[in-house]
Amino acid sequence: MNKVVANADEAIKDIFDGAILMLGGFGLCGIPENCIAALVRKGVKHLTCISNNAGVDDFGIGLMLKNRQVKKMISSYVGENAEFERQLLSGELEVELIPQGTLATRCLAAGYGMPAIFTPAGVGTEVAEGKEIRNFNGKDYLLEYAFEADFAIVKAWKGDTHGNLIYKDTARNFNPLMAMAGKITIAEVEHLVPAGELDPNCIHTPGIYVHRIFQGEKYEKRIEQRTVRKKMN
Repeated sequence: MNKVVANADEAIKDIFDGAILMLGGFGLCGIPENCIAALVRKGVKHLTCISNNAGVDDFGIGLMLKNRQVKKMISSYVGENAEFERQLLSGELEVELIPQGTLATRCLAAGYGMPAIFTPAGVGTEVAEGKEIRNFNGKDYLLEYAFEADFAIVKAWKGDTHGNLIYKDTARNFNPLMAMAGKITIAEVEHLVPAGELDPNCIHTPGIYVHRIFQGEKYEKRIEQRTVRKKMN
């Protein structure tokens, strides 16, 4: 099975209106920049996006929000995006805010083929409204269902032609969990190498989870907020 595609446009060509997407990254770290740009060019709409956050106004998922392509965001943090806030307050955007650990575990459950998980996170808060609660050993737990995503779109540092992936440092974040969970997983990488070149002991995502892979280009790798120490005289 040939998993290599030419570019981002080819990789996302069958993403359809109304699709449910998982997008890796944390803040702007490790986001699939090339695929997001391709989705903006394609103009696909009414998307449900599962992501830790919504990017910023002019980068990441923020570009799709600006282009009115996102119907619903499922996230744990969205504080850096003014356009997100505007669409939320105006009722233009559906939003499901969930605890970050729950977001990660629901991705993990999907990858493991588990239909649901029980977690103490959210018990006694608005998060628990309308959800089943069970008591185990004297402690209440909230039932949360695994995500069902049509596509997972991730970004890695290195990958090979069989789809094996290696992430670099903190850019790993949500990417491995989401790579396991999508019905179709698309990976963009900074360096694409022949199969067998990666050290098997260093692989984070086995190629069995990846359906399409391509070498990205022109990564900006923006930083949301840069804080530096004042220069000493």
